[in-house]
Amino acid sequence: MKTIILLFMFMQMLQADESVVKVVFDLTTSDIEVFERNVLKGIAFHKTHYEGSLKELSVAVVIHGGAYKFFIKTPDNKLIKQDAILMKTHKNIAKRIALVADLYEAEFLMCKAGLTRRGLKEKDIYSFVKMVPTSTVGLIDKQGEGYAYIPIGK
Repeated sequence: MKTIILLFMFMQMLQADESVVKVVFDLTTSDIEVFERNVLKGIAFHKTHYEGSLKELSVAVVIHGGAYKFFIKTPDNKLIKQDAILMKTHKNIAKRIALVADLYEAEFLMCKAGLTRRGLKEKDIYSFVKMVPTSTVGLIDKQGEGYAYIPIGK
């Protein structure tokens, strides 16, 4: 009887594993249209798609390259000031990113090495963004956890 129960529990664990699809986006773009399409709209679309198939989509986004500017809290930063479109839409973009992080449970990971090189500090970045030592470490870790790799560059 114990063997049957253990076998049943093992089968449930395997099925639970199959019902979770994982993706890590390698976000380097500085293009706001690419960012909106692939992150803000794309994550919502993909979550809905997999939920329709009774699967869960686990999303991680590794932020580096030109993408830092989308995650800076205040619009007075020079990286945001250099982008006229982002200056106009900063408040709206900030709300939408927070919604993706909260509603869709997307995990945002930022390269701390690049943050420092750009003269930014962790306090300048939204609180839901987690720091990783480098983008490479973040990507390797997520791929090691079974996440599919998707680049979002320009």
